Amino acid sequence: MFARKTWSNWSGGVTCRPGQFVVPSTVDALSDLVRETASANGKLRVVGAGHSFTPVVATEHTLVSLARIAGLAEIDREAGAATVLAGTTIRNLGGLLGKHGLALENQGDIDSQAIAGAVSTGTHGTGIAFGSISTQVRALTLVLASGELLSCSPTHEPDIFKAAQVALGSLGVLARIRLQCVPSYVLRDVRKNVDLNQCLADFEDSCRRHRHFEFWWFPYSDRAATKALDIVATPKPRSAVKRVLADKLLETGVFWAASEAVRMFPGLSRPVARFASRAISETDYADHSHRVFPSPRDVRFNEMEYAVPVERGPDCLRELKAYIERDRVRVHFPIEYRVVAGDDIWLSPFYRRDSAVISVHMYAGMPYADYFAGCEAIFRNHRGRPHWGKIHNLTAHELQDMYPEWHRFHAIRRRLDPRGVFMNDHLAKIFGA
Repeated sequence: MFARKTWSNWSGGVTCRPGQFVVPSTVDALSDLVRETASANGKLRVVGAGHSFTPVVATEHTLVSLARIAGLAEIDREAGAATVLAGTTIRNLGGLLGKHGLALENQGDIDSQAIAGAVSTGTHGTGIAFGSISTQVRALTLVLASGELLSCSPTHEPDIFKAAQVALGSLGVLARIRLQCVPSYVLRDVRKNVDLNQCLADFEDSCRRHRHFEFWWFPYSDRAATKALDIVATPKPRSAVKRVLADKLLETGVFWAASEAVRMFPGLSRPVARFASRAISETDYADHSHRVFPSPRDVRFNEMEYAVPVERGPDCLRELKAYIERDRVRVHFPIEYRVVAGDDIWLSPFYRRDSAVISVHMYAGMPYADYFAGCEAIFRNHRGRPHWGKIHNLTAHELQDMYPEWHRFHAIRRRLDPRGVFMNDHLAKIFGA
């Protein structure tokens, strides 16, 4: 237990000084901590890997890390499912599942998050046939404000389960997560640089032809960097030299140096963005899925992301492009464009609709408020819903109209945590509590 040390998230954009920082080693210890905190009329928030860009875990009270509550709790070979302890990172989970011949059906392009944080915020990858990682959840074990453990699933406490699949840690602390897995598989990763207009024209067809498809557009250019993933029979990994050149030297070292130059001299944004659009390497390799899904993310940034109805995605991107060019926005980081299947999770940004998911980024240390506000206005005009772990400016007043099950969710939240043990200022703002 440590007191009054400053905590910051991955990007450095969120900091707080918790009254105490606790790292329990077991679920029982976590349960005792929650019970003691509630008995003392205290509050606590839980942090996984700190990869959310909002103050979702920031607190001046007790901050709890799940880092030591990690690993596989159970493998159900017959069902092809795994029960995972909440602090397990997605990166480590891939290797752990692989030893049992299993894999996640889908995951995002960042794998440093703890599984509890990824589930709680509706983290996702891409693919029109695939939902967020929360849709792969088959059961959850929560530590309630009373310290008691509650298990829920589609057949046991189904309403609580549906609320808890995306809950931002507001119902209780996720302790164990049962995930539906698939047999291990190999993905071929093909990356190409193409004309942006052609990419948008072909996008729907590309999504049908490939298991996973996405692209990045660099501001002030007419090029898109595409990424297509498909299952193949055998691995064909990149050589170590190519991997270091592409991931470490070009996409990390050179881009970091260019980003630092832009931070000191913002007028370089346009030429650097254009240079980056031409410098992205094209690749073609194959490896086990958990090694292919993630991309290197060593250059730090802040991010806003909205999910808009899939049919409105292309027009939304075109408006973002026009806004950046018209207002000469000083940004050189790319815009990422993905697709996610709809689901029935109450607070999921993809509730009842297939979505185009568009992410905008700004290099860490550079001002982003005006740029993100301009983008957010466009997203909202296209009926967008924000990612719960990414920067947005909405409050409960706007959010409640986006989610048909909003009041049903909060009735359960108030029943499970009547004294607000798991609340903080950010949740009070977005939940109206």
